[in-house]
Amino acid sequence: MASIIKEVSVDAQPDYVWSVVRDVGAAHTRLFPGILTDCRMDGDARVVTFANGNVARELIVDVDDEHRRFAYASVGGKATHHNASLQVFADGDKGSRVVWITDLLPNEIAPYIRDLVERGSSIMKQTLEASVQSTEWPC
Repeated sequence: MASIIKEVSVDAQPDYVWSVVRDVGAAHTRLFPGILTDCRMDGDARVVTFANGNVARELIVDVDDEHRRFAYASVGGKATHHNASLQVFADGDKGSRVVWITDLLPNEIAPYIRDLVERGSSIMKQTLEASVQSTEWPC
């Protein structure tokens, strides 16, 4: 099983970062604009559309406010197993660290998913830092 682990430092308070991550139905506008072009809720899942036209159904496994952790499982598609989580930690006085862990099968699709995680992490950091500067969120 392939595991992809990505840590991202974000210049924004963890409560703010978590408020964006936990807004699972707005991932296309608040977290991954440009990578995702659409996101809609469908019961206990969200359906996301990627910029390349691919569509994925992601079951919402958990939104854990106490631990600032969001877990989801992508179903259908090329992966026979795809489980991922994003967790937000405090990093210093005003910063955050987002840890994104993805476990998947088959191993052959890992390079494609790793590329999405890398690009998504970069967009996430830029989007969070720009959005916190444009809000009245307490620093």
